[in-house]
Amino acid sequence: MYDVIVVGGGVAGMTAALYALRNGKSALVIEKHGFGGQITYTPKVENYPGTLQMSGNEFADNFLEQILAQGAEVELETVTAVEDRGDTKLVRTEEGGEYEGGAVILATGVKHRMLGLPGENELVGEGISFCAVCDGDFYADRTVCVAGGGNSALQEAILLTGKCKKVIMLQDLPVFTGEKTLQDVLFSRENVEAHTNIRITGLRQDGGALTGVQTLDTATGEEKTFDCDGLFLAIGLIPENGAFAELAKLDERGYFDSGEDCETKTPGVFVAGDCRRKTLRQVTTAAGDGAVAAIAACRYLDAR
Repeated sequence: MYDVIVVGGGVAGMTAALYALRNGKSALVIEKHGFGGQITYTPKVENYPGTLQMSGNEFADNFLEQILAQGAEVELETVTAVEDRGDTKLVRTEEGGEYEGGAVILATGVKHRMLGLPGENELVGEGISFCAVCDGDFYADRTVCVAGGGNSALQEAILLTGKCKKVIMLQDLPVFTGEKTLQDVLFSRENVEAHTNIRITGLRQDGGALTGVQTLDTATGEEKTFDCDGLFLAIGLIPENGAFAELAKLDERGYFDSGEDCETKTPGVFVAGDCRRKTLRQVTTAAGDGAVAAIAACRYLDAR
């Protein structure tokens, strides 16, 4: 029996465990892939307060070591269900594990929508990125492609135009679907090149680093290669919260529909991090959510 069970071992989940432990509670963190979450895809973390620079993997390893030193227990398993039993919650995993806790914090994160191309996963952090704020500086005065045409892609590209020599927009639809005001800002920049009806069909690399993308013009059938030093994917995020819909309300896109208090419709169940409805998804906001959710869980436990 644990005081707090955290589902997800990203920055939000590990922060939640840390704050629960610091408040005298026992904590179990259950992670299905690897501790650190999205931060491990970032080759350098330079936007975390008080940290000049470190790799995403180093950040994650240090964080895991920190919560273990505080007394956290961890399991590498896939959570499939959380059963509300009133004062206790039962967490079940795909591997057959069953864990009982007084409170549960869902920090399930999101996964980036990928292109589904051979070699794509190996190039993440070696030419393929998802966050201009996090990784844009690594491509200063270089050429990058941005895959996507919605608001997120346009916003990422606007940030990149201030750093990169050239930003090549590759949209697989006939038009860019983002807001007109964003389009006006982006396409007024001299270092932007825009293409529609372009589907990325392959990734070129040399020595394990991205050197370009192969494409197909779906309107004309023309094949073309765009040389680039980096590719930013902005084709959507995928929350995986469906298994917990009975405990926590979801919005129309599948994110937990909870506010800054991180509370849900189920007493004793809280949410934190990128899986929650929010306007900014960064390492700092994930950590903030984790702290808020943990303190809320501790107050819930103390009030029983």
